[in-house]
Amino acid sequence: MITWNLGRIAEVVDGRVVNGDPETSVNGVVSDSREVTPGCMFVAIPGERVDGHDFAADVLANGATAILASREVVGPAVIVDDTVAALGRLAAAYRESLSDLRVLALTGSSGKTTTKDLLAAVLSTSGPTVAPKGSYNSEVGLPLTILTCDADTRFLILEMGMRGFGHIDYLCQIGRPDIAGLINVGSAHLGMVGSREGIAQAKGEILDRLTSDGAAVLHADNPLVMAQAPRSAAPVWTFGESSDADVRITDVRIDADARASFELLYSGQQAHVELQIAGEHQTANAAAAATMALAAGLPLSQIASALNSAEVASRWRMEVHHRSDGVTVINDAYNANPESMRAALKALVAMGENRRTWAVLGMMGELGEDSRDEHDALGRMVVRLDVSKLLAVGEDTRPLYLGASLEGSWGDEAAWVADVDEAITRLNDELRPGDVVLIKASRSVGLERVAQALLEGERA
Repeated sequence: MITWNLGRIAEVVDGRVVNGDPETSVNGVVSDSREVTPGCMFVAIPGERVDGHDFAADVLANGATAILASREVVGPAVIVDDTVAALGRLAAAYRESLSDLRVLALTGSSGKTTTKDLLAAVLSTSGPTVAPKGSYNSEVGLPLTILTCDADTRFLILEMGMRGFGHIDYLCQIGRPDIAGLINVGSAHLGMVGSREGIAQAKGEILDRLTSDGAAVLHADNPLVMAQAPRSAAPVWTFGESSDADVRITDVRIDADARASFELLYSGQQAHVELQIAGEHQTANAAAAATMALAAGLPLSQIASALNSAEVASRWRMEVHHRSDGVTVINDAYNANPESMRAALKALVAMGENRRTWAVLGMMGELGEDSRDEHDALGRMVVRLDVSKLLAVGEDTRPLYLGASLEGSWGDEAAWVADVDEAITRLNDELRPGDVVLIKASRSVGLERVAQALLEGERA
């Protein structure tokens, strides 16, 4: 982690040291007061609900050395105009100081965090690797991830989220990736940029600052992704099922737990991969991670071996839990968009063959004017896949429930409930031993509470 003194930090962030000694060393940087450790610097970020400046006295009492603040606080501080912008400047300068670091960044409409976790599992077999915790992919999370590196770190993985045009370019200015992956373009964030072409344009910013000695990793099966290839000054590596892909997926097979096995073909070589995570869609995520690792110089055999034992480290992403009464709970409640919903439903059907299946679904956010149509289409897909039971949760899922009803759902096959508590009650009343339950929604819905309740006991 970063171990600079306050004077050097103040210099690179265009700030000034107040109430402290510029020679005082900082050991790490955090923005969450609950994560303060002795010697760290706390970044005070004004938020919609709370202002980090209000926690200054508490974090200093808990061992923080200083506060990065936009106004004077009790105790030592580096004062700047904007703490988030200053955090970005600090991370950019620190990244620049780590001359032996190889930075791999990725973005996409879905699967970013899973791909990041798989890539971390692969790269860590070849050297010290730092990856974001959870979905640290914003203008706060990404700099904090960079600042956890040290002189021994060989690989840094950065996940980049997108909230509009220019956002990923800003993150790239901080992280300066050597290898950049655009793993897919789908419907997530339609409400922000208005079209899938706009999403591709915004996410394609990850390629704009690559240099000729880097690598761009693109999904060969996604035309919107491939349309961004000319933006890269670096050589382009492709992955997918297409016969033209540099790293090709073939012979995909799905087991009873919906885990995929497949062959990876690259430059005359072949490796067998058996994933430990559920969902056929994970093949593309694994191939993306493999291609980025190949571009970083790892051999295919080593990559495949690492993928065979890799597990997703981030919570609430296709987590499969088995209760002692035979009920299987698939907790995929961290986030949702049309593409990831369809993939999760297919995994549910594969895992629930000859068993009763439940799709407990909340709304998909950030779809803009397409929201009603996308929810309606999802409800119809639930019926077409022959999912036994649909439970739509929350006001925004009424179109989902209506779509299922219009597609042919009858009786109690589809139901709508107002909130999470009602969903838990209904499931506790109706679940039978052997049922398979998928729980999925956008993060704001908080549908992980359903999974947690179902796993607290046999009858939660």
